[in-house]
Amino acid sequence: MMLHTQEEVLTWAMALPPDDRALLADRLLNSLDSPRRREINLLWADEAERRVQQIKNGEVIPLPGKEVIQDIRKTLNL
Repeated sequence: MMLHTQEEVLTWAMALPPDDRALLADRLLNSLDSPRRREINLLWADEAERRVQQIKNGEVIPLPGKEVIQDIRKTLNL
């Protein structure tokens, strides 16, 4: 079995398409699963549900992603 340095693995991973990188990152994070991580996942699920309800109730008006990214780029002068 050939051993690779972290830098070699990172270089290889960064060459993957974005969807594959996201899947790899998710799998790596899940490999670190712990009771605390499960608690955090439940908290994020609760937060997502709260935000969905805010949108449904008209408390929050969502913005298109492209508009948000344009605003961020403008703010950061990119």
